[in-house]
Formats: sequence, structure tokens, C-alpha cells
Amino acid sequence: MTLRDRAKWALAIILSVAILIAPAIWNRFPLLQYDTGGYLARWYEGTLVPSRAVVYGLILNAGVPLSFWPVLIAQAALTVWVLALMLRVHGFGGRPWLLLGSVTVLSILTTLPFLTAILLTDIFCGLGVLGLYLLLMRGDALTRAERIGLIGLSAVAAATHSATIAVMGALVACAALLYLFDRKRVPRAALGHGVMALVLGAVMVFAANYAVAKRLAWTPGGFALSFGRMLQDGIVNKYLDEHCPDSTLRLCAYKDALPRDADVWFWGSPLFDRLGRFAGLGKEMEHIAVQSLIDYPALQLRTAAIATARQLIDVHTGEGVVHWIWHTYFIVHDYTPQLEPAMKAARQQRGEFSFETINKVHYPLALLSMALLPVIVLLAWRRKLPAALGELAGCCMLAMLANALVCGALSNPHDRYGARIVWLAAVAAGLVLMRLYEARRLVDAEARDILPA
Repeated sequence: MTLRDRAKWALAIILSVAILIAPAIWNRFPLLQYDTGGYLARWYEGTLVPSRAVVYGLILNAGVPLSFWPVLIAQAALTVWVLALMLRVHGFGGRPWLLLGSVTVLSILTTLPFLTAILLTDIFCGLGVLGLYLLLMRGDALTRAERIGLIGLSAVAAATHSATIAVMGALVACAALLYLFDRKRVPRAALGHGVMALVLGAVMVFAANYAVAKRLAWTPGGFALSFGRMLQDGIVNKYLDEHCPDSTLRLCAYKDALPRDADVWFWGSPLFDRLGRFAGLGKEMEHIAVQSLIDYPALQLRTAAIATARQLIDVHTGEGVVHWIWHTYFIVHDYTPQLEPAMKAARQQRGEFSFETINKVHYPLALLSMALLPVIVLLAWRRKLPAALGELAGCCMLAMLANALVCGALSNPHDRYGARIVWLAAVAAGLVLMRLYEARRLVDAEARDILPA
């Protein structure tokens, strides 16, 4: 590669990273969300709380001296790297301006820059899915160093959130099933790389939790979050009505005062606080959730299916990027007070962020790109498109279904959970459009060659 080519790549990469963190640059501080404080506090409090992975908390703390900007740059740089690999393995490598153009289009038309510019684990879900796709299906097109890098990235992605490792686990399980029938499509070595990434991610979770909380334990959450979805669907009230009075259930005394909104219960209920929150009610919520599954299987299946379907279409950009995230403000004030002035001066904290206009573009395009995935799979099956594009679309479909089940049925549907992965559909659709454009150009060039002067 010549010096001029290196300069082109360097400029394209720098501009791509800048575009992906543009919302934070405009904000003058990384974007924050209610959960950000929970991750940041893990190192200082030395405790484990539901759905707040210590691994990502350690990443945030590493960025504190420079106001978290290294975290955003790393998130954006990893995204650019994975997108560059995606372009190359699909026949569009060696084009720095195409990479820059692709990042620009994705940043305008999808939620992607609001995932890379925020202090949350959400960007790692999509990166983990693409990392596994490259390892499992396109490993022969990667160098040894790239495979090692993708295993590391996928492991970190898996360690940042239990829902993410569940989605990635579903993909590896599907790859293992495919391996039994078609070992050429999923070689044993490739499957081993996927399994290695998940195992390494699990090791990271246990190691980080032990280092911070001195407990060899998985990040809590699980049944407590499922309890929230059941509460919202009325299943908890049904269970309490049928089993109370029961001296072993503290919630019997408050069954008529329980809110029918999971978010209100977990994050805005004085009753939940008074009863000890997760530490005080964790075992009881787990008991009710498990027994409800046993007592009402048909009702559970129906409500879970509805929640999964809702989660598939709940993909609006910007949920939680608001200016009343008091929990995160208190965490910054208590543990990193040197960052408080910059945080308070940011546009987000002054209420200047609005996603109404953005979602008029992002939301319909997200739904359209999702709807195109089965079409791409069908066209690839009929050999109208390259098989690799069909495999990518199929991988994205599986990931979105798994994400909807894990986040919708096992937790509670939120736009944030859908937005964190829906941009992958746009990546797949964009690669198809580029392939069709290249094919059209080739046909036009051949036509010009055979036409008489």
C-alpha cells in the first residue's frame, strides 16, 4: 500500500469515527441514559445489581480521566473496523471512500450514531452479532489477526450484557445445528471460534464480578426482570389473588397497590424501595415468576408472544436520552464530581435533544429494512443474490428474533432494546443495494463494449 493510499484510509477512518460520535460532539459531552450511572457505580460501590455488567462499568471508569471520550472513540472505531470487514468480505474492500460513505449513510438513516455516542452497552449487541457472523460464516476471508480480534471483540460484547450473550448464544446454537447438516458452510474451526468467544465472555463476567464485588457470581437480573413483565401483563396480580393470604409472600399485603408498569415498579415505586428493592424482594419475585410459569403456561405463552411481537417493532431512536436521569446525575456527582460541570453544561442536560423529527425518518426505514430481510433470504435461496448476502440477512433475522424474545418476553419491550440491533438490517439491505448497483454497472459496461461505434 502506497503512502497516498495509507493517507486516504487514515482520513476515511478519522472522519468515520467523528461522524459516529457527532451527536456527542454536538452535545459537548457523551450522551447519557438512566442506566449509565448504574454501570459507572459498580467500581465505587463494589456491589452487583441487576443488568449492570461490571465489565462495561470498568470500561467507563477507564475513560473518566478524559471525560469518557476514549470510550466513545473506542466504540466508534470498533464499529468502523467491523463495517470495513463487512465490506471487504462481501467484495467491496480496498475502498476507503466507500467505507466513509457507508458510515455516513448509516449515520443519517439509522440509529447507529446514537449507539456509538452514548455511554451504554447497546452498540456491543450489534457488534457482537456481526463479529459472530464474520467468525462463523466468513472466517475463510479473514486473516488470523482479524479472527483473534473478532473473538476478543465478541467476548467483550457478550460480557457487557446478559441479554447480549443470550442473543449471541442463540446464534452459535443455530450455527452448531447447521454444522450438523452442512459442515462446508460452518466449518468446525469457525464454530470453535464462536464458542470460544462466548466462553471467554463468560469468564470475563465472573472475573470482573469477583474483582469488584469479591463474589464469583453472574450478573443478577433474570427472574426479577421477568417478574416486571408479568406484573405489567397482570399475571402477578392474578397469582397473588389466587394465593394470598400467604405468610411467606410479603407482597400479599400490597397486592392492590402494585403498579401495572414494570418501569414504575423498578425505578419509581416508593413501595419497591421500602421493601428493599432487588435485595429485599429478589427471592420473592423469583418465586412468583417461576410459579406463575408453572400455574399459567398458556397465559404465559400468549403474553410472551405478544411482548416478543411488540419488541420487534419497538425500534424508535433515542429512548432514554432525556434530561431527567437523576440517578446518573447523582452517581456522577458522588463518584466523579470533576465531570459534573461539563455534564451539566451539555445540551442534553438542558433539554435540547428531541427525536421526533429524527424518528420520522429512522422508524419507517427501520421497519422497511427489517421487512427486506426475508426477501433477501428468498432471493439468495433462488440464486438471484449471492449466498453470502442471504446468510447475512438470515443471521440478522435470527438475532432480531432472539433479541425480541430475550428483551421483550423475558424482560419488557422497550424501543431502546430494539434500536440497539435494528441497524443491522440496514447494513444487510445496504450491501444488497451496492451489489445490485455493481451488477447494473457491469451490464451497462458490457453493453457499451458490444455496441458499434
